[in-house]
Amino acid sequence: MSAAGPLTAGVDEAGRGPLAGPVIAAAVILDPARPIAGLGDSKALSEAARERLAPLIRARALAWAIGSAERAEIDAINILEATLLAMRRALLALAVRPAHVQIDGNRAPALADLGCSVETVVRGDATVAAIGAASILAKTHRDALMRELDRTCPGYDFARHKGYGTAAHLAALKRLGPSSEHRLSFAPVRAAARTARLIP
Repeated sequence: MSAAGPLTAGVDEAGRGPLAGPVIAAAVILDPARPIAGLGDSKALSEAARERLAPLIRARALAWAIGSAERAEIDAINILEATLLAMRRALLALAVRPAHVQIDGNRAPALADLGCSVETVVRGDATVAAIGAASILAKTHRDALMRELDRTCPGYDFARHKGYGTAAHLAALKRLGPSSEHRLSFAPVRAAARTARLIP
């Protein structure tokens, strides 16, 4: 895995696919003097590995930040635009301004006002260290939010599936109807809302 320069920020997101909760983005500027072994695509790492690496990233990075777009924003502007908004918010929250930004995937938010160059990297979470670090921070942050949501919004088992459309989640949606954190712009949630007569 290649390492980005000290003023390069890696950006990735977590939570585009779930039926509930926010989409989270993280931006990370790694410190070449303090390398972190084991960085990579958070989806390819075990939960234990992610939870071990996340505090190391926060402690050793030159800068890191989290950005989010909430459920209402996702429904208002669509999941792609909400993801780009979360990425922009993460970059704006960095305490150190990067000269270059590397973003996982093939789409980038509008960043002209930041005065940095922007590069998209398909599968960057597996090949660029800073993007891999951002992937881990975004995933662990969102997982923690979904565990908290499980306590405040019981019955859907958010702590287990993190909002993804598992069979158990879909069954709970059918049984209980959508919660206030479910994305009504997503077809399974919209169908459950119609069944529960929450929307026409």
